[in-house]
Amino acid sequence: MTSRIRATALFAALLALPATAQERPTIYRGGTIITMDGDAPQTVPAVVAKGGKILFAGDEARARRAAGGKAAIRDLRGATMLPGFIDAHSHFGIAMQMAGGLDLWDTALPPITDIAALQGVIRDHIARHGIAKDDWVVVWQYDNEKLAEKRHITRAELDAVSPDHKIVVLHQSLHALVANSAALNAARLTDASEPPPGGLMLRDAEGHLNGVLLEKSTFLMLAAMPQLTPEQKLERLVAAQQRYFAEGYTHAQDGATMPADLAFFTGPDAKAQLKIDLALLPIYMGLDALLAQPDLHFGTYDRHVKLQGIKVILDGSVQARTGYFTRDYERGSPDGIHPWHGHPAMDQPAFDDLARKVTTRDWQLFVHANGDAAIDMAIRGFDAAGITAADDRRPIVIHSQFQRPDQLADYRRIGVGPAYFSNHAWYWADVHRTNFPKEVVDFISPFRSARAAGLIASNHSDFSVTPLDTRFMLWTSMARVSPTGVVSGPDERLGAYEALQALTTGPAWQAFEEDRKGRIKAGLLADFVILDRNPLTTPVDDIKAIKVLETVKEGETVWEAKPG
Repeated sequence: MTSRIRATALFAALLALPATAQERPTIYRGGTIITMDGDAPQTVPAVVAKGGKILFAGDEARARRAAGGKAAIRDLRGATMLPGFIDAHSHFGIAMQMAGGLDLWDTALPPITDIAALQGVIRDHIARHGIAKDDWVVVWQYDNEKLAEKRHITRAELDAVSPDHKIVVLHQSLHALVANSAALNAARLTDASEPPPGGLMLRDAEGHLNGVLLEKSTFLMLAAMPQLTPEQKLERLVAAQQRYFAEGYTHAQDGATMPADLAFFTGPDAKAQLKIDLALLPIYMGLDALLAQPDLHFGTYDRHVKLQGIKVILDGSVQARTGYFTRDYERGSPDGIHPWHGHPAMDQPAFDDLARKVTTRDWQLFVHANGDAAIDMAIRGFDAAGITAADDRRPIVIHSQFQRPDQLADYRRIGVGPAYFSNHAWYWADVHRTNFPKEVVDFISPFRSARAAGLIASNHSDFSVTPLDTRFMLWTSMARVSPTGVVSGPDERLGAYEALQALTTGPAWQAFEEDRKGRIKAGLLADFVILDRNPLTTPVDDIKAIKVLETVKEGETVWEAKPG
């Protein structure tokens, strides 16, 4: 994306500010206001917001003069105000889809420690909700590594729960699922079915499908499942938006936008409801249809929605053992085959061609790559497309999870922004250590090394892969500890200010919006999050207990914690 295009995008975005943005100036004062402006912490006593933008940030006397005599005064009462958090990568559309299914993260559920417990929870869900026979039962946030058996539940075990319901259990990674016989039949999948390129269908000892579908094979099932109506999508959009606001986000991302969702999010009904800025990443499978639209604009907002870039998937999930590596997994493939280092979702020439097409249109590339071999593919594809740091195109490698140290120099040369995933250190570092040596696992999400290499990184939740919890993300990037107490890469731990940069200035830069959001500075959007404690002075172990008190979008309070 060229400087000329970015300037045009910024101008268009400013023109698109809603007419309802506050006209009366508001002075924020009486707390700790961290501007995030610069590489060292800076605070100001007061901020003036008017018309959806920041009018002034500095001392209170000058703030009052800048605001004039009719300003509203907002006393922070000792709370801490920061720029609104920016979602570097998650799946906004998934937040809409999850309503109505069985969420295994629900704390009201009994402990799910083994397959029998999982069967019981699904059976109780069907009975409790009176789900009719032949209807679908969708289960979210399943993780086979959390089960005592350390294996996937099977088609037969789901049939034992109910042969009359179509049961689909979605893996937490979103790269795998398990279906019972009724669901397989609905998707017209039989023992004779073959996986598509880049997909896996696991089988039992007799060669029958055991219900486990991985990577591109999951699309065969997802296509057969019932889709939300436009009315349901609109209702759930509002709920999803509030879910993000409650975490202090003022900018969200839909990290793999399917064609139907693309049409919905850019339609008039969705745009009328959206207050959060929503960046869409259309999935690469629909690229040719997008390329056939010469007037399609990326990088510019239409109200609160913009097409950000094209999402490409090069490999799978490391915890599901479908990430693509230059070394073998110690535990082999998902079905126990050795040797196994994963395989790519497409071959190198296909990605090279795709990267050239996207770059020729001056669209931004977002590439999912977890394993180091997939990252090698991304680097080669960027080079094939002629992308260099001097061009300022800012390709983003989402996750960059198992990056090698030597790949950092390539990122700097090309101008890659790594979107790291620090939550992995908590959720799956112990699992990763069963497959890879300590030195490999210790380099996951190498924030400090990336900073030393001159890269601008971000941090993300990948929701719904991990919970949508901004303070937990701060904590995982600072602590990098696992449930067993193992610290993955102590030298890669961030300080509080650096961790905050990965939620503000880093993702703003990656979205070409560093001159619009991510800092508290005159001329930028009046997007704020107000916290009950200052992350810069809070002990690391207490970071994740910080609470969001209020979220402000363009000067308007869009979420506020309930008293008490």
